[in-house]
Amino acid sequence: MTDEPGDATNRDTENRDTDGRNTRLASWFNQWRTPIRRWLASRSSVPAADLDDLAQEVFLRLLRYSDDVVVENPQSYLFRIAANVANEWRERSRCRHPHEESWLEDLQIERGAEPENTVARTLIQEHVHEAVANLPPRQREVLLLHVNDGLTYMQIAERKQLTYRVVLRDLTRAYSQLRKELDLGDLGAFDPP
Repeated sequence: MTDEPGDATNRDTENRDTDGRNTRLASWFNQWRTPIRRWLASRSSVPAADLDDLAQEVFLRLLRYSDDVVVENPQSYLFRIAANVANEWRERSRCRHPHEESWLEDLQIERGAEPENTVARTLIQEHVHEAVANLPPRQREVLLLHVNDGLTYMQIAERKQLTYRVVLRDLTRAYSQLRKELDLGDLGAFDPP
């Protein structure tokens, strides 16, 4: 298979055309990359992290166009491509986040309302109620008045007709007994993941 004289000339012409096109594109890239990047940053609310990607996309699209397209005004041509790229990016990013953040927060289950947490909380409450039920009657009454009703030591003493010191001693002993029965290691077994 031999080359005919015209084939070599055609290849040389194609190589020169390709080299000329590549030189022209490289020149445009060097000249217009920074202005396009600035334009994208100022006019299209593109995050700084995406600016280089969008500017690169502008020049990649330019490479895809045919050599038959004669560009008389490269600045207008590149900025039109940049506008298209920015509009497409904006549309894609809008569709990428179709819901407002507040909607997503409403859909999330609170940690305490998750089923496994509800089960764990129920087990802990049962364990605590059982431990409180095991307290001596007066200690249990004093503790419940203090915790559930929010009464002070003096108010409990007046209501139960006890001295302040007896209320203090009963609460101290009740809390001590609960700490022993409700060993923190036991409660840790009920902690949700």
